[in-house]
Amino acid sequence: MKGPLFYSKILLFGEYGIIKDSKGLSIPYNFYNGALKLDESSSERVKQSNESLKQFAKYLLTIDSSLVEFDSKQLSVDVKKGMYFDSSIPQGYGVGSSGALVAAIYDKYAKNKITVLENLTREKLLKLKSIFSAMESFFHGKSSGLDPLNSYLSIPILINSKDNIEATGIPSQNIEGKNAVFLIDSGIIGETAPMVGLFMENMKQEGFRNMLKDQFIKHTDACVEDFLKGNIKSLFKNTKQLSKIVLSHFKPMIPKQFHELWKKGLDTNEYYLKLCGSGGGGYILGFTEDIDRAKLALKDYKLEVVYNF
Repeated sequence: MKGPLFYSKILLFGEYGIIKDSKGLSIPYNFYNGALKLDESSSERVKQSNESLKQFAKYLLTIDSSLVEFDSKQLSVDVKKGMYFDSSIPQGYGVGSSGALVAAIYDKYAKNKITVLENLTREKLLKLKSIFSAMESFFHGKSSGLDPLNSYLSIPILINSKDNIEATGIPSQNIEGKNAVFLIDSGIIGETAPMVGLFMENMKQEGFRNMLKDQFIKHTDACVEDFLKGNIKSLFKNTKQLSKIVLSHFKPMIPKQFHELWKKGLDTNEYYLKLCGSGGGGYILGFTEDIDRAKLALKDYKLEVVYNF
C-alpha cells in the first residue's frame, strides 16, 4: 500500500493574526510531501510514526460523529499492520507536517468525505476546515484547520475571516523575477503549542490587543490584498512594516540569534523577514525585491526560494 502524496504548505501572511480574524493567505509548497505507507521496514522512524498513528487513531474516536465519521475498524487494522506516514516534511518547521498527515488520514478513512473534485462551496470549505481543526488539535492543542485544508486541496487558500474562506488564484510565478519569497532554515525545531500559549497570554494585555488590531492586522490584510493584486511597491512597504512590528512585539517567537539579522534587513532594505507559522524555530520567511542581493547578504544561511515574481 502507498497512499497519494500530500504536500507541505506556507502561510505567506496571517500567522497569529488569523486567530483574531485577520486575512491570511496560504499556498501549497510542493518541495516537501508525505504519504501513508505499509511495508515491513522496522526502522526507528517508522516505529515512531506508527506509534503516533496508534495514539491518533484512538483520539479520532473522540471526535463528534455528527462532524465526521471514520472507518475506524480499517484504520485500526492498518495501524496494527505497521502503517506509518512517510514524510519529507520537516517537523516543527512551520510548513505543515501534521497538516499533511491529517489530510492523508481524512482522505483514506473518512466516511462521506468531501472530495477535491466537488464544487467547493464556502459551506463545504468551512465544514472541511472544522473537521481538520478537530483532527489537528490532537497535535497542537488548538488548530485552525488551515494547514490540513491546504494540504488536502493543494490550492492557495484565501482567509477573509474565520467564517469566510475561499480557494484563490495567486499571480503566476515569473522565474526571471527579481522579487522573491524565500525560506531560511533556523536549524532549530519550533514547538507550536508553547508559542501559541505565549501569544494567548499576551492577548490578555490591552496594549498588545490594540497593537494587534491597529498595526499587525492592518498591515497583514494590506499585504494579502497587495500580493493578490500584484501591487509590488505597496506589498514591500507593508511587508517591511509587518517585519518591524514582529521584531518589536513578537520577539520571543524569533530565535535569539536571528534578532540582529532581522534588524539588518530592515536597515538595509535588502530583505524583510517574518515568521513562518508560529515561530520559535523552524523556517523563517523572507521577502526581497532583489533575490541576488538578498542571497549575498544571507550567504551564511541556508536559503530556499519558494516563489519568484
